[in-house]
Amino acid sequence: MRKAVLAAALALGAPLALAQGQGVSKTEIVLGTAQDLSGPIVALSKPAVNGMRMRIDEINEAGGIHGRKLRLVVEDHGYDPKKAVLAAQKMIQRDRIFAAIGSIGTPTAMAAMPLYLEKGVGHLFPLTGARQMFDPLHKLKYSLAAPYYDQMRAALKRLIKEKSLKRACTIYQDDDFGLEVKEGGEAALKELGMKYVEVTTYKRGSTDFSSQVQRMKGANCEVVVMGTIIRETIGTIVTARKLGFNPEFIGTTASYFDIIHKLGGPAVNGFYSGCTINYPYADDPSSNVRDWFQRYKAKYKEDPTVLSVYGYQIVTLAAAGIEKAGPKLTPATLSKGIDSLAFPRDMFGGDEQRFSSTKHLGSNRAKLCQIVDGRWRSLTDFITD
Repeated sequence: MRKAVLAAALALGAPLALAQGQGVSKTEIVLGTAQDLSGPIVALSKPAVNGMRMRIDEINEAGGIHGRKLRLVVEDHGYDPKKAVLAAQKMIQRDRIFAAIGSIGTPTAMAAMPLYLEKGVGHLFPLTGARQMFDPLHKLKYSLAAPYYDQMRAALKRLIKEKSLKRACTIYQDDDFGLEVKEGGEAALKELGMKYVEVTTYKRGSTDFSSQVQRMKGANCEVVVMGTIIRETIGTIVTARKLGFNPEFIGTTASYFDIIHKLGGPAVNGFYSGCTINYPYADDPSSNVRDWFQRYKAKYKEDPTVLSVYGYQIVTLAAAGIEKAGPKLTPATLSKGIDSLAFPRDMFGGDEQRFSSTKHLGSNRAKLCQIVDGRWRSLTDFITD
């Protein structure tokens, strides 16, 4: 009988090993993360991984979770969806990870997530604001921060009202990520009785945005919705300034990075973004954040960034779910553990995180932030409408 069950399971492709606890031993839990260590957003992945490792070290030094230490496997996908699939296959089959955490990039996460879920590997708290990371509902996929759609809808609506803006345009990356941002802006405009007066796109890897800027300038845009990341944000705004085009520019957490003002200089001063936490600086008003900042700097010999915070938060939340799951850790108990989580606001200004069996997004609220004198500032608390 036992042989017959085994044969049937193999014939059906059932993830038998996973059901018995792949990535979980008496002493260890193996987690994996797919990052860009060689492509266009490498400057984001490095601090994110450092933040993850910092929190994992803290947890392990405190004794781990139910007697098990955490181990993190890091794979490079170069912000290429095909490589993301290969990275996922490697971590599932060779590293035998229990869960994937903090997958970075919308197109890469979209390509790889089905592989994790098919094999019973949790896809937890990815570094993307795509709604597909939690919708449609699946017992092993969870997201923690407001989707790009909700960020842009809330932030753009607030900005237009406060500035009495009348003409909106958008430039966005021609993929799942860019479309999320563009549609969030559309939703805000619809609620205000407006429409885009110009819509323009670019391909991943583009470096020249002069034609797109000329089109938006010709449409007399007063605010530009930016479905852009780092170099595209800087390139578009710098090009606009050179051409004497000076609307308000607004992005999402995909461009809420200090590298924007460090590389963009005075040209990007005044750039707005939807945001979900306060940017960490050495002189932060919170003594807890100041202490965390110095501990990170001592450990990695460089200042933390907002991605360092995201990495730290992701592990904190994943570890809480694993602890709630109890000593008998399986994909099923992990799901039940996360479903019972209710986190208050954290020291970084992050929103309350609440999950349930029917709600796998921790929070859909965002703030409006802006670069002021070369630093990010939170202009609002979480916007509810």
